[in-house]
Amino acid sequence: MVVVATPVLAAAVLAAVFLKAEAMRFENAPITSFGICVDARVGESKGGAEVQKCANDSSVVLKWAEVDELTSNDITEEEVPTSVGASYHSVALIPQLSIWPMTDPEEIFYAFLGDTGEVYESSPVSQITRLRPGYNSRGSMDQADRSRAKITQVQRTLNHQVLLLTGGAVLLISLVGGVVWVAMGRVLRPVEAIRREMADITEHDLSRRVPVPRARNEIAALATTVNATLDRLEVAVEDNRRFVADVSHELRSPIAALRAELEIATAHPDLADWPAVVDAALADTDRLQQLATDLLLLARLDHAGPATGCDATVGLVTLVVEHTARRHTTHTLTTDLPDDPTPVHGSRALLNRLLGNLLDNAERHATTTITIRLTTADDHAVLEVHDDGPGIPAEDRERVFNRFTRLDDARTRDTGGTGLGLPIARRIATAHRGTLHATANPDTPGARLITTLPLQHTTPRSPPTAESSTA
Repeated sequence: MVVVATPVLAAAVLAAVFLKAEAMRFENAPITSFGICVDARVGESKGGAEVQKCANDSSVVLKWAEVDELTSNDITEEEVPTSVGASYHSVALIPQLSIWPMTDPEEIFYAFLGDTGEVYESSPVSQITRLRPGYNSRGSMDQADRSRAKITQVQRTLNHQVLLLTGGAVLLISLVGGVVWVAMGRVLRPVEAIRREMADITEHDLSRRVPVPRARNEIAALATTVNATLDRLEVAVEDNRRFVADVSHELRSPIAALRAELEIATAHPDLADWPAVVDAALADTDRLQQLATDLLLLARLDHAGPATGCDATVGLVTLVVEHTARRHTTHTLTTDLPDDPTPVHGSRALLNRLLGNLLDNAERHATTTITIRLTTADDHAVLEVHDDGPGIPAEDRERVFNRFTRLDDARTRDTGGTGLGLPIARRIATAHRGTLHATANPDTPGARLITTLPLQHTTPRSPPTAESSTA
């Protein structure tokens, strides 16, 4: 309202000032008086006689005249006029107006203003009696009353005009305010609906969504964004609940096995094979420790941004050579590496963990052979791990990167692992601005896991897709 009212009131004040200035102009004065005087000097410039004729509030016609017509007791027939002149003067009675609409017209002042702009005097209107403006001659009381009426009428007219301007301004402000109020109410109605719906949504019911207006405007875009945020929040909460349930299930099994072994040995201490009991307890403890370590690393990777802690230069060729040299496996491990070091920007420990997780997964499923191939394509290093096992079905190639996901062939306790290896590997690749995905092996049966990482000497671009890597 202030934005609307300020310019409207300012315009009304300027209009009132303009009307006051127009009413006080000399040309618009309610009462004016003018006069014309013709004078002639006869004889010497200093000793001659002077004749003057004046006309007030009427016209004076100048015409050629004989000297005899200019008669005076001081002029004789023998004298000759030496100069003739005429003068004109006018005086206006100007009211001193006020733009305050409640001004009493009988209390204002007036002033005599000459045509030269000179102000002769200023007096209250109430003091106008018999004096006629511009002259000290006496007039009738009716003339004085008419003079006061003319002056006060100007103030009354100005008061009326200012009141009309004020009323129009207030009416316009009210009209605009009403229109803005109604329009803002209609515009903000969807916002209120969104607010009410958001207030009713709780963590126990994230399936509800805010209404999206039919109009294609910013509020509709806001509602769409809110719904998209709620979708992500629901997915995150469901993932968190599923993760907690999976963690509870994964921890319960080794803890229950450890508890059962210890309770049986404690119940029959004479019959227990204590070295075997200790070995089994240590195996379960190692499993719990590995699970806790993997969960801690996964949580850290989930909350870390891209390239967090990745501030070193890592040669992938050297990393693969060193890792395979110290790795003990019953399978045939072959490598296909380039001659250049293939440097990437990242964390050596995390990249070593990524390679180790890929090889652990390959060992659990390979029949005889595991192959590691390192190439470059589109300014990215492409690390591939192949195995000759049964492979990953097409419908499960994305699901294997979910936490605690085990396919049917990997559900035994001895070979199944924790189900966190591939999820951790993908998050490590993502933290290094890379990708990790599974495809089919085009030449031999088995799984093919492909990791792409941006090379250090180039500006990272979008990583190659699965199709380009496969080709």
